[in-house]
Amino acid sequence: MKQIWIPKTGAPSVLEVRETSDPEPGPGQVRVRVQAAGVNFADLMARVGLYPDAPPLPAVVGYEVAGVIDAVGEGVDASRVGEEVAVATKFGGYSDMVVVDEVQIANRRGLDPVLAASLPVVGLTAWMMLIEMGRVREGDRVLVHSAGGGVGVMALDILKWKGAYAIGTASAGKHAFLKERGYDQLIDYRTEDFREVLRNEEPLDLILDPIGGDSWTKGLDLLRGGGQLICFGMSATSSSDTRSLLSVAQAFWQVPWRRVNPISLMNENKGVLGVNMGHMFDERARLAGWLQEIFDLVEKGVIRPHVHATVPFSQAAEAHRILHDRENLGKVVLVPDDA
Repeated sequence: MKQIWIPKTGAPSVLEVRETSDPEPGPGQVRVRVQAAGVNFADLMARVGLYPDAPPLPAVVGYEVAGVIDAVGEGVDASRVGEEVAVATKFGGYSDMVVVDEVQIANRRGLDPVLAASLPVVGLTAWMMLIEMGRVREGDRVLVHSAGGGVGVMALDILKWKGAYAIGTASAGKHAFLKERGYDQLIDYRTEDFREVLRNEEPLDLILDPIGGDSWTKGLDLLRGGGQLICFGMSATSSSDTRSLLSVAQAFWQVPWRRVNPISLMNENKGVLGVNMGHMFDERARLAGWLQEIFDLVEKGVIRPHVHATVPFSQAAEAHRILHDRENLGKVVLVPDDA
């Protein structure tokens, strides 16, 4: 099989394709012939050495794939061979073949593999934040940062499904697309301070923030009583395609540590929640259940996956560059060169 490896920390150019022997499924496992693998910001953070959960380098990262089951282990019904599936993986997804436990897989309902591979991470993250934790309701005012990214586009579909008012921050060049997709209000984060724009408007019920640092402080200022800030990343620590300790230090210095302790939150009647899907893999069956619900909603037209670019394994560096430069609208997906 072929895999994309991170041999050492550095710019996207360090990525390299290597070939190794095909894995065999063990008891209760299936092997998936991968047709597409999603790219996520966590992969970039691992490559620059800023992702504490990443395996030691050299390593193969990747949290999501779509493909076809081509072999099963003992205890798995052989009729599953040929089934079209999508899987949330804990690393190893940058491969043209993966072995996973049967309980992890979801049937992709005939969806194109590139679109299917774009769904597990952003779908599960948005589902966790909006359905399981945020409990979004009709009429809620919700601010979504990085609205043009994979989670931002996915979250929008769920917000519209639930009847919420969606506000997004994104660069001006993405506004036309995001307005057409359904965002009710858009803010250009490069030229506007979202706190100043929203300060005199009705307070917010929910904020989804993958930025961190000072962005979390501003968000807390905009929440109404009973509102919640959900933190699901800290992209402020990564200001370039290589590691910057200064960026890390600045972002951590700006975190509103004094406002997120239980006493302060109690007095403000606000909540701060955190989501890290990489720490949910001990609940694989639960994740697979949510993912199946997401594919059901895709089949009904509620969720509309959007892929910005499909990039061959051999050009994986370009996939990482697109995310680093924040060019993407929706997901970037890798495909084996011979797919």
